[in-house]
Amino acid sequence: MPRAIWKGAITFGLVNVPIALYPASQDGGIDFDWLDKRSMDPVGYKRINKRTGKEIEGDDIVKGIKQEGGDYVVLSDEQIRAAYPKSTQTIEIESFVKAAEIDFVLLEKPYYLEPSGKGSAKVYALLRESMREAGVIGIARVVMHTKEHLAALMPSGPALILNTIRWASEIRPVSELKLPPDGKTAANLKPGELKMAAQLISDMTGKWKPADYTENFSAAVHKLVNRKIKAGETESVTPVEEGSKEERASNVIDLTELLAKSLKRKTDTAGKAPPSAKPKAGPPSKKAAAKPPVRKRA
Repeated sequence: MPRAIWKGAITFGLVNVPIALYPASQDGGIDFDWLDKRSMDPVGYKRINKRTGKEIEGDDIVKGIKQEGGDYVVLSDEQIRAAYPKSTQTIEIESFVKAAEIDFVLLEKPYYLEPSGKGSAKVYALLRESMREAGVIGIARVVMHTKEHLAALMPSGPALILNTIRWASEIRPVSELKLPPDGKTAANLKPGELKMAAQLISDMTGKWKPADYTENFSAAVHKLVNRKIKAGETESVTPVEEGSKEERASNVIDLTELLAKSLKRKTDTAGKAPPSAKPKAGPPSKKAAAKPPVRKRA
């Protein structure tokens, strides 16, 4: 189990349940690395200052909200939490509803809730069993990663699950789509067609067992990879040395520094004549003007 990503409490009425929140899902599938097809060099992702081109640390990044005039209002994590403290520390249940009332299109991401702190286990179990007995789920608000979420709190075996759900405003209306009319009559469906479809659905209906369904795409890709390995179809990729911060910074062109060096060099060249140069009367020849003396630097 990964470490807790959020700690706070579930609240409903005067009841307070201290909990820790953990991700309930994990990414699967194939982990593809990015490569430059021209050279087979690794392609990475870095936080880069767009003006200097230099890489910066995560601790040096702040959150800014752009205003109409182009200025930014900069906010720290502490200021954000202070602006809306209640939901950043609690999962506040606002109401209870029947699970069937939540449309599947609203479901987003699940999290496990674990009782945290002395005496929290009993209150946790009380909430879980009471909700199960009533056949309801809790609708709550919670702030995670500086974003407020609507969430469904539901019992699942011995655990309470928090599933974030999308706001109604985030769901596009179906009116934007070209769909057949709703209803059997409006869709011009014949009784015989409905009867055969109902029979097919009945024949395919069974008990839901999540373990019976596995992800097959990864296995197919691994099979393809093994086939290519046996055929000798592989590419050599030389790892890129990251080096120290100073070394990485030295490879970045600083325009201001280049301009300063150029100006200094021009000033030095104009102020000092080469030892072999002798004053001549009249305008310089085209050949001399085209090739000014070059002063060697130490």
